[in-house]
Amino acid sequence: MKKLNNICLLIAGIFLFSCNDLIDLKPESVISVNSFWKTEEDAQGGLIGMYNQFRTFVRTDLILLGEARSEVMGNGTANADYRIKYFENSMTQSNADRNWLQLYKIVNFANLVIKYVPGITFKNEATKNAMIAQAYSMRAHVYFMMVRTWGALPVMTEPVEGYDPVTTYKARTPTEEILVFIKSDIDKAHELYANNNFNTTRSLWSKPALNMLKAEVYLWTAKRAKGGTADFTTALAALNEAEQSDLALQSNFADVFAYTNKGNKEIIFASHFADLEASDNYFADMYTSTPTASDGIAPDVIAAIGAGGGNNWWAPTALVRNQFTEDDKRKKGSFLEIYVTRNGATTYSSSIVLKGKGFVTGGVRRFLDDIIIYRYADLLLLKAEAKNALGQDPSPEINKVRQRAYGEAYSKHTFINGSQTANDEAILQERLFELAFEGKRWWDLVRFNKAFEKVPSLKGKDANQYLLLWPLTLQTMSLNSKLEQNPGYN
Repeated sequence: MKKLNNICLLIAGIFLFSCNDLIDLKPESVISVNSFWKTEEDAQGGLIGMYNQFRTFVRTDLILLGEARSEVMGNGTANADYRIKYFENSMTQSNADRNWLQLYKIVNFANLVIKYVPGITFKNEATKNAMIAQAYSMRAHVYFMMVRTWGALPVMTEPVEGYDPVTTYKARTPTEEILVFIKSDIDKAHELYANNNFNTTRSLWSKPALNMLKAEVYLWTAKRAKGGTADFTTALAALNEAEQSDLALQSNFADVFAYTNKGNKEIIFASHFADLEASDNYFADMYTSTPTASDGIAPDVIAAIGAGGGNNWWAPTALVRNQFTEDDKRKKGSFLEIYVTRNGATTYSSSIVLKGKGFVTGGVRRFLDDIIIYRYADLLLLKAEAKNALGQDPSPEINKVRQRAYGEAYSKHTFINGSQTANDEAILQERLFELAFEGKRWWDLVRFNKAFEKVPSLKGKDANQYLLLWPLTLQTMSLNSKLEQNPGYN
């Protein structure tokens, strides 16, 4: 164990990348193959390094790529700052300050595992196969996030272990080829997983998590890449397989996200956060400081907020908040509206997100909830989407989600099968209610072809389809002469 701890510390420090290298991935120092990748503990240390890099990404940027450009978030009391250009969809190559560097760091760790772990002797071959499967799963997932964000990408399938501009300065591979590559990685991983088991915290890739990714990919290609019926059928089969694992909805919606309930049976895959291991995640930017009675806030709201923390840099929009009905338990489990009363007049102040409110220690709130990538309610709604596309009745899956959401009021909200178009609209709406603030809304809108209809800042701009992709930053472009900017951003 001591050796493994030392390896983990080493891994955290040595696979560093220059902040100026956005695609060449030149390492500042390199572990020699002669001294590493020799034992099972080495392999475990490398895998931990991959997950640590993934946590670094999801801590701040998952919400930006997966949700910030949708209709969900807007200005908070502290001003939305650099986030404004996302939800106003006013990004340019000059101000798009998010690039793909951190995501390629994750890919590089996955590539190291894929290259070296097959040559290491393990006591249990299934353990080795599971590690390699996790690397393929992670690589597929990261490329899927990137291809939906930037479109065509440089494909890195070998780890960068030295500096060679000929092999590291790569042109962008077309989107269609990237999606084929992602599906290939998914197939390789699927063959390597021995069972549907989860680890204790459900924070590692597993066969059920891979099947969720597979379903997302095939739903995307069915709708965005003319995959049609064949891809919808594959997505549904993957979801049915994932559902055979140890999964169950939490009876209380808020319990899904409770800090004391990590790794519950609704979770399929999450990025794990723990005190002394990671700093506050993006939910800190959606909370507020500790209120007092002198602020003009009602006592019950003060009690609900409890110890403050973070900053209200941005907040749920009225457009989204007003779509929730009062009898939907997801409203109180997702956000809290704050009103201020002064001189007899009550006005709206802001809202805070409750899904990742963390825990309080020593009077200080820490935002260290796990960031959920996949959960069972998400599976049910993806399954409803696939079934509806295939002409099947999606009612059982939608109603299973609604039964928890509405409780005793469920009879008023029972879903009844309608036309494919009406069903699709209901499924997309249900995903908003169920999954808001979990980094999924933007990609949902694009998959359903509803971004220009649902997002206020995009209405009337249907002719500018290039806005669905992010521009490459000028810094990214300047570091690799083989890169070409996305159309519309030149």
